[in-house]
Amino acid sequence: MPYTLLASVLIPALSFPFVYLAGKKSAKLAALAITLITIAGLALVLTTVPTVLNGPNNRYEEFLGWVPFFNSSLSFFVDGISISMVILTLTITLAAVLFSINYMAGKKNLAAYYALTALLISGLVGVFISSNLLLFYFFWELMIIPAYFILGNWGYKDSYKAAFKFFIYTHAGAIFIILGIGGIFALTNTLDIFQAAQLLMGANAEWVKWILLAVTGGFAVKMAIVPLHSWLPDAYAEAPAPMSALLSGVLTSAGAYAVIRISLLTILPSLTFNSAVFATYFLYGLSIFGVVSAFFGSFVALRETDIKKVMAYSSISHMGYIVFGFSLFPTQIAMDGTVLQIITHGISKGLFFLSAGAIMSQLALRNIKDMGGLAGKMPTTATTSITAALSLSGTPPFACFISEVLIFMGAFQAIQAGAGFFIVPTALMLVSTVLSLAYSLRFISTVFFGPTKPGMDLKRIRLPKFMQAGMVILAVLVVVIGIYPTFFIHLIETVPFWLLSLV
Repeated sequence: MPYTLLASVLIPALSFPFVYLAGKKSAKLAALAITLITIAGLALVLTTVPTVLNGPNNRYEEFLGWVPFFNSSLSFFVDGISISMVILTLTITLAAVLFSINYMAGKKNLAAYYALTALLISGLVGVFISSNLLLFYFFWELMIIPAYFILGNWGYKDSYKAAFKFFIYTHAGAIFIILGIGGIFALTNTLDIFQAAQLLMGANAEWVKWILLAVTGGFAVKMAIVPLHSWLPDAYAEAPAPMSALLSGVLTSAGAYAVIRISLLTILPSLTFNSAVFATYFLYGLSIFGVVSAFFGSFVALRETDIKKVMAYSSISHMGYIVFGFSLFPTQIAMDGTVLQIITHGISKGLFFLSAGAIMSQLALRNIKDMGGLAGKMPTTATTSITAALSLSGTPPFACFISEVLIFMGAFQAIQAGAGFFIVPTALMLVSTVLSLAYSLRFISTVFFGPTKPGMDLKRIRLPKFMQAGMVILAVLVVVIGIYPTFFIHLIETVPFWLLSLV
């Protein structure tokens, strides 16, 4: 198919009215339509894998004429990183939509819910496959709109307050992003990220510094890096469970992807060439923010009792791991591990939020102190929750273990190469892994193996089949990737970060 990537964003976008009309007849019919759209998107994108692995430049690209004034085309691409992110997005979306069939049953205006989900898919996939910066920004803004309405309309009691906070924070971050994109165009006269990366080599380093800080700050808002994090706990806690899974698994991952694609791969190489001292201190700064976020998220997760806020602060902590991985750029093994961590965290945290949604829907409880003995009462949910929690704590053989190992191997490699600064941050991040295990074990022991609370019905709960299906899909992936991460590692390794050290 000549326009495979274009189709992957147009199909969900154009399906918006049809999904809405289908939902007016039956919410399950609308969910089925989204399921088919998601599977079709996965099938389309997977056809490009051979080109990514073996083709020229290890990229699959599509170009269409667009706006001559901007000296750019309507361009899409996938390489090892972006195709991995699209697979992550569509997989979590598939699980979340299946989960929604039972979880959202009986809620108002589900036709709009599923139609907005289709629009969200288009925005998310577009972010990961756009090689034109203006097109990237269009999709970046597009994904915020349906997320806002889904969070506000189908969340819990303070949902619109949380949605407004989410919108204001992310839109404020987007202002810095568009300023940075404008700066890149002013210096290079192109919006193509690959051409811009080359042309910025000869640009004024002082301007490039400000551009780098602007776009990275904008993306850091979406990642909820401390101190730009306060929107995240409220949004995750108030969103319906399927949306929480998408927020934690994909939307924050979009910020992480953007830092890699634009900050590190497009802008930073020119400063490594023209202003090496600034580039070094920029990476040191990322390391510090990563450590602070990891510790802050872990400490708060240790004391939180709201089941969804435990997971929300865990997300802040894990974004810290990813930012720490960014600081090791361009160490190849560390960057491979960082990209893999984005994927493994996304799947594990998506599973964690779906499992929390299953508990809340069946027990009508949020406080983990009110729970106990659920391992025998909800065996499927217990299995998926424990799988997610152990993965997020870096326990083998689950998914996050191998990605964290690669990040730390990269850190040790950087230290051996003479980057002595990283000794302390690496030691602190190792301590943070102990804290991750601590809050994970606290959650598991309290909710599933703690004493049954007075008044709790001891009868076994049988979850609806579609909720189970969504959770099982992600749980299987958490185990499979933990045991056999080779597929994603092969894709990620096609992006040669180490070459940038030769600039």
